[in-house]
Amino acid sequence: MKAWSTGDCDSGGDEWGQEIRLTELAVQAINKLDPKPKFFVLCGDLIHAMPGTPWRKEQTEDLQRVLRTVDSEIPLVFVSGNHDVGNVPTPETIAEWQQTWGDDYFSFWVGGVLFLVLNSQFFYDASMCPALKQAQDQWLDQQLSIAGQQRCQHAVVFQHIPLFLQSIDEEDDYFNLTKSVRKEMADKFSKAGVKAVFSGHYHRNAGGTYQDLDMVVSSAIGCQLGKDTHGLRVVVVTAEKIVHRYYSLDELSEKGIEDDLMDLMKKK
Repeated sequence: MKAWSTGDCDSGGDEWGQEIRLTELAVQAINKLDPKPKFFVLCGDLIHAMPGTPWRKEQTEDLQRVLRTVDSEIPLVFVSGNHDVGNVPTPETIAEWQQTWGDDYFSFWVGGVLFLVLNSQFFYDASMCPALKQAQDQWLDQQLSIAGQQRCQHAVVFQHIPLFLQSIDEEDDYFNLTKSVRKEMADKFSKAGVKAVFSGHYHRNAGGTYQDLDMVVSSAIGCQLGKDTHGLRVVVVTAEKIVHRYYSLDELSEKGIEDDLMDLMKKK
């Protein structure tokens, strides 16, 4: 937040007290939720300091300290972003991520729903680690074939960089994937029956649809680049549909989830 306010992205990251406090508020809001969430996912850029830059170790330690206070019955899911593994990832930055936070891509099941976590930096620039990208591509095709055979209630993807911010045909931008890559990925997801892709990166709420695919871009707990509040997105999954809503941290902590979403959860 300081780096953004001072316009100095490289050396402005020497203070993160605001981020600590906001993350503590987010954890408090999550711990209050009833029923408990099935999991809590952070969609990338866990810290600001890029690989090989100052304050990375300190920021990581502070974030882990706060996240340890999440209710132990709520699993944490971590997605890698460009600040985590670098704009151009290398085998070394990926290995550091794996040692610190876990796998950079993986799948898991909850309640008959298949969730896929992807390393979207491979879609952005894998020039320094082509073999790692190829491994994820092959793995992803296997996972999507499971989804395509309708062996799951729904399939959902988490990746840091959005396919697109509003429309599949929008111009290439720092905050989306290039047209050729996004179209290939969106077609692949859509064909396999993926219902939604959840992303971060934009530091603003955005999104759109492509065929039956919902592209959901959530703003941040920390630095806001638009007019959104520091917040979290609550996602309710039923047998029929996936419904999501962005809440400010204060709103979620003080009022909780609204009645219409609560009613959806009560329906069998």
